[in-house]
Amino acid sequence: MPTPVSLGIIIACVIVLLLGNVSPMLALWPVGSDLFYPWQLVSYSFLHADFGHLFFNMFAVWMFGTALESAWGRKRFAMYYAVCVVGAAIAQIVVQLFQGGMYPTIGASGGVFGLLLAYGAMYPRNKIFLIFLPIPIEARWFVLIYGAVELLFGVTGAMPGIAHFAHLGGMVFGALLLYRWGWRPGMTWRR
Repeated sequence: MPTPVSLGIIIACVIVLLLGNVSPMLALWPVGSDLFYPWQLVSYSFLHADFGHLFFNMFAVWMFGTALESAWGRKRFAMYYAVCVVGAAIAQIVVQLFQGGMYPTIGASGGVFGLLLAYGAMYPRNKIFLIFLPIPIEARWFVLIYGAVELLFGVTGAMPGIAHFAHLGGMVFGALLLYRWGWRPGMTWRR
């Protein structure tokens, strides 16, 4: 089944990087700054720091997003991805309010983490092979471990410069939408 939304996300992000990320006004700035605009709740997800950042995010969109879009259809997938992207932005804005940071956030990682969560919910026993961990791991365990690592890094401040709470926000908002759609922890859910 064709996956035009997933492929559209990938193509748009590649084009934006090739164009030099177009404008810093597309990055997500804290609400308290003069640089914040409402469109940034979505536009930040099309910007990436460099080719490596873009590659890993778009590889995840291809790996998880195409499977989800094939199962759900275009509309449901697009809605889910958008909710995860906006949810990640909201989480990042809230964290920045408490931290007092005045820096921009970019990248599709919040949406990607939402996709990862949904993939783990739909296909919990599917094996995932990672480049840096060349042993198979079930999707459900990968999601739990990666989420726990992100929480640990966010709380401890390890790996600064990465929006760990935005990643978690994408997962949380994705989980809330899946729950609204009828998925419950422990069940394998298809559509």
